[in-house]
Amino acid sequence: MSSRRTRIVVCDDEELVRWSLVEGLKQSGYDAWEAVDGEDCLAVVERVRPALLLMDIRMPRMDGLQTLRRLRASGFNEPVLMLTALSDIETAVQATQLGASRYLTKPFDLDEVRGIIREVLDRESLRTSGAQEATSVEGIIGVAPAMQPIFETLQKLQKVVQPTVLITGESGTGKDVLARAIHRVGSRAAGPFVEVDCTAIPESLMESTLFGHERGAFTDARAQHRGLFEVATGGVVFLDEIGELPPSMQAKLLRALENRRFKRVGGTVDLQFDAAIVAATNRDLKIEVADGRFREDLYYRLAVVQLVIPPLRARGEDVRLIAQHFVEHYNRHFDKQVAGVSAAAIERLTAYRWPGNVRELRNVIECAMVFKEGATLEPADLPAHIRFAESDAAHECPFTLPDEGIDLESVERGLVIQALERTQHNYAAAARLLGLSRYALRNRVKKFGLQQMRDYDVQVADSDDED
Repeated sequence: MSSRRTRIVVCDDEELVRWSLVEGLKQSGYDAWEAVDGEDCLAVVERVRPALLLMDIRMPRMDGLQTLRRLRASGFNEPVLMLTALSDIETAVQATQLGASRYLTKPFDLDEVRGIIREVLDRESLRTSGAQEATSVEGIIGVAPAMQPIFETLQKLQKVVQPTVLITGESGTGKDVLARAIHRVGSRAAGPFVEVDCTAIPESLMESTLFGHERGAFTDARAQHRGLFEVATGGVVFLDEIGELPPSMQAKLLRALENRRFKRVGGTVDLQFDAAIVAATNRDLKIEVADGRFREDLYYRLAVVQLVIPPLRARGEDVRLIAQHFVEHYNRHFDKQVAGVSAAAIERLTAYRWPGNVRELRNVIECAMVFKEGATLEPADLPAHIRFAESDAAHECPFTLPDEGIDLESVERGLVIQALERTQHNYAAAARLLGLSRYALRNRVKKFGLQQMRDYDVQVADSDDED
């Protein structure tokens, strides 16, 4: 039998209407079935188990409302589109209250009906697959295998009284979201969540910000000030962009974490540090340690539990779910009713590489939702660089690296020479062949000493360049 997603039942006592819908749907690739009235509809639906039902409201023996009630009572929860005349709009509204997805007024345009069916099925696919597959913990959505270690660790952290966690990952992957999730699912959820942006605090104020200061500790210290470590008592301190922490503060932070005690600036009394620590960075701290920019002992003190958030390009299965999540978010924010993202738009979103990760996806959906008036986001609603993005396959190298290796500069030099010769030294055309800008090509010509290849001045070639 055909795939259930393609099966549609058309129930209408008017033979001409039924015939036109069935034939039109078959031409669009659907497996369409007929039912002549309500009683017949119940039998056909039971036998076929369709993905969608098109049903007239006014029918003999059993009308559409009665049939809809019987179907819902029997456990049929698939979308139902009601067909109605203009005089029966009030009844059609009742049908939506009983669970019909929407109603269509007769006479209708067949292309419009096909578009609505496609939209409803796309929306239903997103809803059911999200409900069945998505793992979501405190705002973190994902079914990709790369995300499962994060969910497993979050579950284990629920029982840890005072965890110390280091989160790494590219910019925009959601390290702050994960930090808040650690707070909310853990034993310190009732305590405060105190965020410290290590890039936003001047080095001269960092110690006072974290540990506080006593009155008179420095100029303008007119009163005692509690630091964020003190404010966070019983909760979680989130040290965002910990890789940017000045070297002078790294030693002081290490001391506070090791001893679980600290002093306010200008103070003499030790204060108890009673907070969990979550730190995050988009830098590779091992490289920072090797280059002498980050203390090795502080790195090991922070990386008691380490979570690595994969980039969005490694989470292809999650793009659809996250996009749908943002659609629902901006529906509330902009007071809209966009059903979701069409299959064609999802294909484009999945093909894109997402250098800005989840943050970039959020911005794309927000921009599309600002101007969207239709039922679903379509490819035309997406930015051009995403509409025309190449699939991952297009990023695969067409050359095979030989076992003995290569001299990469020699290969690059040879490709530049070939491109220049093939285009009669037209820089614009040669740059396009190599996927470079003209400026980048000129740099390589200079780097490889290829100026002598040309028997005419650079200015002449520049005048030949295409726009």
